Amino acid sequence: MELITVNNHQRTETVGGEISSDIPFIQANTVPVPLQELKEKHIIPVFVKDNEPVISHNDFINCTQEVAYHVFANETINVPSVRVSHPIKGRIPEAKEKSAKELLEHEKTIYYERMAFVIEIPSITDTINGNKLSLTIGGVKAYNLDNLYNRKGAEERFKIFIGFQNKVCCNLCVWTDGLLSDLRVKNTNELMRHLYELFTKYSLEQHLNAMSSLVNTELTEHQFATFVGRLKLYQHLPVEEKLSVPTVKFGDNQLSMIAKDYYHDSEFCRNDDGSINLWNVYNLFTGANKASYIDTFLDRGENAFRIANHLETSLASQQRQSWFLS
Repeated sequence: MELITVNNHQRTETVGGEISSDIPFIQANTVPVPLQELKEKHIIPVFVKDNEPVISHNDFINCTQEVAYHVFANETINVPSVRVSHPIKGRIPEAKEKSAKELLEHEKTIYYERMAFVIEIPSITDTINGNKLSLTIGGVKAYNLDNLYNRKGAEERFKIFIGFQNKVCCNLCVWTDGLLSDLRVKNTNELMRHLYELFTKYSLEQHLNAMSSLVNTELTEHQFATFVGRLKLYQHLPVEEKLSVPTVKFGDNQLSMIAKDYYHDSEFCRNDDGSINLWNVYNLFTGANKASYIDTFLDRGENAFRIANHLETSLASQQRQSWFLS
């Protein structure tokens, strides 16, 4: 193993790859699934009008891997970590008369409506505030967002990203320039073209610098309490007032987790005087985001950075205070 430095960020050149993300990168109601099971045991949904298959979860992951091997040809690329939710269960015709408890394994069919995966590239790393970050790519596929009552050739919707994973907690750090949250394609060739464009245009230096700068700004205990209170008020603002306030995509459950972890999180809690830097605030958000459903996961992750960045900009400004802190 040879340790080298490129553009001030460590790259460890090795051969092979382990499973990405031993700690779940998302929890909520998800379960892990091995790639082999996804490929061999899960049936593939079809477009109803012509019975032609959609782009399967396995196809999506394979496309992402193929592009990754091309773009990051000299890097270590780990095996994807895949999590799924919302199972759609069925059975083969021969077992139609059996009760559910009588079904044999080979008589059951299943696919999952929603799937998220990450692929870690552990040879590209950096450290922020003592936390090791590893470059990570991946995506989300949720069939509930597609119109399957159509013919083959209709657009299918995907979410793809490139960003970093905080190895302390496996929180995903995603921002606007590394996310396509409503990608619509008709085939795998279009999908791969967009993956390639996203990965090659993404500036990891800019992303890392933006996250690093959060360490230098702190909220007092009073400011943090005001901030959390305003976040809860946001959900009930009149529509016209919301237009002048940055969007908040986190719900009450996640906000309650953030408030609790401000006191109790082992890595990102408050300081002894109650203050907390924005890097830790950001990680409280990305940690709470792990309790989101798959189809809202990446959008909320990107929203977490927007909120933290908004606070940083507002506190640096002498002219206008953020609504969240006023």
